[in-house]
Amino acid sequence: MAKTALGCEPVVGSLTPSKKREYRVTNRLQEGKRPIYAVAFNFVDARYYNVFATVGGNRVTVYQCLEGGLIAVLQSYIDDDVIQKEESFYTLSWACNIDGAPFLVAGGINGIIRVIDAGTEKIHKSFVGHGDSINEIRTQALKPSLVISASKDESVRLWNVHTGICILIFSGAGGHRNEVLSVDFHPSDIYRIASCGMDNTVKIWSMKEFWTYVEKSFTWTDLPSKFPTKYVQFPVFIASVHSNYVDCNRWLGDFILSKSVDNEIVLWEPKTKEQSPGECAVDILQKYPVPECDIWFIKFSCDFHYNAAAIGNREGKVYVWELQSSPPVLIARLSHIQSKSPIRQTAMSFDGSTILSCCEDGTIWRWDATAVP
Repeated sequence: MAKTALGCEPVVGSLTPSKKREYRVTNRLQEGKRPIYAVAFNFVDARYYNVFATVGGNRVTVYQCLEGGLIAVLQSYIDDDVIQKEESFYTLSWACNIDGAPFLVAGGINGIIRVIDAGTEKIHKSFVGHGDSINEIRTQALKPSLVISASKDESVRLWNVHTGICILIFSGAGGHRNEVLSVDFHPSDIYRIASCGMDNTVKIWSMKEFWTYVEKSFTWTDLPSKFPTKYVQFPVFIASVHSNYVDCNRWLGDFILSKSVDNEIVLWEPKTKEQSPGECAVDILQKYPVPECDIWFIKFSCDFHYNAAAIGNREGKVYVWELQSSPPVLIARLSHIQSKSPIRQTAMSFDGSTILSCCEDGTIWRWDATAVP
């Protein structure tokens, strides 16, 4: 278990905005009365950077951001599986087939992952394997046919959306001891992922010794169920940075941004000692305060280049932090008199000029920057 390094005082950001960037509300949509748990821009395909999707209830909806704050509905998928109990999607991620066709990958309370072909608006594949609900799905930017899922069943699974194969299961002796709430691929090290959950820990895993199975999944011609799925039982790093459950983590280079229900996002560095492989330490570098963010399942988002992070809170406000500065700089604090419902997730556009927030009351808010920083 990683220990916090001594003599390292984290730098805490000020809640006084520097007003480097001002945003205004340009649109508000009422999608329905069910909570919208996730919203995501398509960063996988440069042709569709202004396209985003949401999930709420048993519905996946695809939109396009147009000029002047307009939002167009492009398509909608409704899960009407009558065998299972009614679906409630919690998460989605953009991915693509090996031929570049855009996919939407969604999961939720039923534990089934739906891969939707955005070109045909039909189900491409359904992944069954998780024993409980799915809390987050993320796509490998370097290989966007690979997605990873975090589940209430205490496991993380790596999937190939092209072949439908479950390649690896991160679970077992060294795995999480409660719900896994969030997972993320390292941006440049294709072998590493980070996961976090209700056991209050962040775990870093390596796929390096199992990479031959990842490659094999692309050429597999037999049934997906016959693929020799492997268990990864031990992470290479375990950190207890937070004292409560951790519901969102993202890599920032080799550093990690993680959030718990303690009203802040923490930037920290995992440090392993080459002389003592089992001995780990954590340097907590910076803290980004987020007032009234003490309920679980609120996830932050970043622009494509990780220059900024946006996070909502339970009062319907959005805080935008600059990530490439020390001490932390609050770029903007966004609020509207009609936005009072908890914001479960935000999405930042490619350049950060547009911020979307999806709320528990079924609304989607669009904020656009009024001036170039």
